[in-house]
Amino acid sequence: MTEILVGDFIIVLFVFLRIIAMIVTAPVFSHSAFPMLAKIFLSLVIAYIVFLTIDKSNINLETDLISLAIGGAREVLIGMLMGYMLTFVFYGISFAGSIIGYDIGLMMSEVMNPMQETSNNIVGELIFYIAMMIFFLINGHHYIIAAIVASFKVIPLTEFSVTAPVIQVLIKYSFAVFTIALKIASPVLVSFFLIHIAEGIISRVIPNIQVFFVTQPAKIGIGFVFLATLAPIYVYAIKNLLQNYESHLSEIIKALGT
Repeated sequence: MTEILVGDFIIVLFVFLRIIAMIVTAPVFSHSAFPMLAKIFLSLVIAYIVFLTIDKSNINLETDLISLAIGGAREVLIGMLMGYMLTFVFYGISFAGSIIGYDIGLMMSEVMNPMQETSNNIVGELIFYIAMMIFFLINGHHYIIAAIVASFKVIPLTEFSVTAPVIQVLIKYSFAVFTIALKIASPVLVSFFLIHIAEGIISRVIPNIQVFFVTQPAKIGIGFVFLATLAPIYVYAIKNLLQNYESHLSEIIKALGT
């Protein structure tokens, strides 16, 4: 009887470690406004539910200290990989906003991002929080919890190892940060590239004019006009990116389970 209770406790502990590792790194759940005590409580509730639903007959556990430490580290690594891979879309969106802000001329107007613990310009923060709002509207947080539960059917406890598919998926989503940023920022970048060419022509035609002081206020105004015009397109593009979360989660779980 004692061995059964110890085995069940170890299984719940490993399940909890995977879940809490993903929650503290996944989008939205990792926000500093979500208290750590609430994260722990949510992880415990999900861990207990998962423990009641998974097949425990095929789980082979070693009760020595070294095996428990290695198994716990594997579960934490699985959760962190799943959580960090999902944040790459938000990193790309935030990076796109920072590029737009720098091109417009708002590089000095920076604010603190409490979720990423970094400083970003106002445009980057605006686009980032719009993405978070859309994420809630499409029930992205439900996808994260569903992915945690589904991972235990594909990735058995204590049997994870870093393989080539895992590395390929990690590289793929890391590179997606730059592609997402360029796709979102490209309309403003192209428009302001033409404005910069016009500035160069004006400085050549009228050498005595201070082009920077004359065009800088105009560039900020034109930038806000562009953002207001492109706002529906940005919302649509961000919505499509975030709606692909379900397929991204499935691909990540399959890669981790190989």
